[in-house]
Amino acid sequence: MVRLEKVCKSFEGKTVLRDFSAEFAEGCWCLMAPSGAGKTTLLRLIGGLETPDAGRVEVPEGAQFGVVFQEDRLCQGLSPIQNLRLVCPREKAERLLAEILPWDCLGQPVRELSGGMRRRVAVARAMAAESDILLMDEPFTGLDPETRKTVMEFVLRHRQGRLLVAATHQEEEAAALGGQVVRLPASYPSPLGSGRDTGEGGNGI
Repeated sequence: MVRLEKVCKSFEGKTVLRDFSAEFAEGCWCLMAPSGAGKTTLLRLIGGLETPDAGRVEVPEGAQFGVVFQEDRLCQGLSPIQNLRLVCPREKAERLLAEILPWDCLGQPVRELSGGMRRRVAVARAMAAESDILLMDEPFTGLDPETRKTVMEFVLRHRQGRLLVAATHQEEEAAALGGQVVRLPASYPSPLGSGRDTGEGGNGI
């Protein structure tokens, strides 16, 4: 289980999360909120890539993560197979990628692939890694409806009991994943009570 207790986080004076508490037990969970409302920050806090300004984030000791970031974060000069080989054996890499990508592109450098293909490689890499918790930040962005459905089914097929926390804007994605929805506040009142602090920034917070 992952537990957050009265977590606060700000960037350059802009409040992103204030006194946020939640528990993520087994299963699938979908974070929903407008852009800039803290979904990415929350995922980064769970993954240990950010620390809270106040409050507590509790993650099982020694937990390993499989992550899909907002950016694909692939090794551009490597092929899809080579990217997955960084986290798993070749046989597993080929088997997973063949479920969601054409076979003839698996040996190409990922920089030559379309954005949607690169996104599928990023998802496959997260699923291939040995992990206890899956964190996915808008993992199906840039995919057409048919491909999105295929990739969501792929994620569910290979989740294998791992806790999945995914950020999304789409109600239909949350429904397809069977996820319990956690809605983050769109904004917080400013400390002085004047105006609104949207928490928006240039880093996908």
